[in-house]
Amino acid sequence: MNEWSTKVPRHLWIVGALTSLWNAVGAFDYAATQFRVESYMSQFTPEQLAYFYAFPAWADAAWAIAVWCALLGSLCLLLRKAWAVWLFGASIVGMVLTGIYSYVLTDGMALMGTGGAVFTAVIWLIAFSLFFYARAMARHGVLR
Repeated sequence: MNEWSTKVPRHLWIVGALTSLWNAVGAFDYAATQFRVESYMSQFTPEQLAYFYAFPAWADAAWAIAVWCALLGSLCLLLRKAWAVWLFGASIVGMVLTGIYSYVLTDGMALMGTGGAVFTAVIWLIAFSLFFYARAMARHGVLR
């Protein structure tokens, strides 16, 4: 075995692959909303659609940062790049800004309901877990 395969823990490949898929779904959600893909957007109520389509530019930008940095962070895990830590951190900053818009400045929580709140909590849990995981892998020299 070469040095590459003996130093990398198996869980890195599993976490990297699974979260790349997870974050690709988030990126698809963002893109489908921005491009107003009818087959995707038909699952939402007219009130929810009006809410999504009324996002100000700064909230859209924060959402974009959140999803695209998360996807790139997962890909960086697979590439063993320490940039994953910074990308996951930037994703969390984007999530904070989007959350301020969605849950402080508007009634996004009421529009999305309990299911939306639970799903948002799951997203936050995964985002912070990925940040701390990537940081641990960088500290152990797995990410360079």
